[in-house]
Amino acid sequence: MAEIRQALLDHLVIFFRDQDLGPDHYMTFAHAFGTPVEYPLVKGVEGYPLITEIVKREDQTVNFGGVWHSDTTYLDTPPMGSMLLAREVPPYGGDTMFANQYLAYESLSAPYRAFLDGLIAVNSSAKADVSKTREDMIKAGGGAKATDFFSEHPVIRTHPETGRRALYINVAHTSYFKGMTEKESAPILDYLFRHQVQPEFSCRFAWRQGSLAFWDNRAAQHYPVNDYHGFRRVMHRITLAGDKPR
Repeated sequence: MAEIRQALLDHLVIFFRDQDLGPDHYMTFAHAFGTPVEYPLVKGVEGYPLITEIVKREDQTVNFGGVWHSDTTYLDTPPMGSMLLAREVPPYGGDTMFANQYLAYESLSAPYRAFLDGLIAVNSSAKADVSKTREDMIKAGGGAKATDFFSEHPVIRTHPETGRRALYINVAHTSYFKGMTEKESAPILDYLFRHQVQPEFSCRFAWRQGSLAFWDNRAAQHYPVNDYHGFRRVMHRITLAGDKPR
């Protein structure tokens, strides 16, 4: 377990193939690395409220969370990390991309890093591109009526375990900088949103049935590629409790 956790800290996302895990074993694995928590407003699978089923059916064209993002940064204490286990995969497509936010921060010029240091980002669950997929999933899962969440977090976050600094904004949830208007914030955010997901900061994972991905939400973003219309994809997700970003 210590070796796996160190690999996660070193690489931000780690992958396991051919994991024939039932829900009990999956939960046991998750508990070895943190405290599983419920995903906001979305019901878990029957008998396992902390395992969220993420499904895109054959007749759907919108996938859940289908933009670059860090998970639920609109919460005061976003998750430490997430695990995703592939139950059913399409014959092609459906990859997930991940982007290293240490590198995104470190590649900025010193004056730009100094400018961002101390800025606070206002995050919301109501941004249009992601709220639609959240609403659809809540409706399909019989969850509670959607509620909008808001939070304020530093634009540059210090990782609580490694001490490294990471860019901690994302296009799905970050709306503007505290103390600035949305119009003033927009050109800065637009540049950073493009910068932080460049190919040189990224990797791409091709799923197979039984594949498991475990990523560090404190310094990585991810993006589920929506290129498999007409096919079914079923994933089981566990979210691990985090701390307040600093």
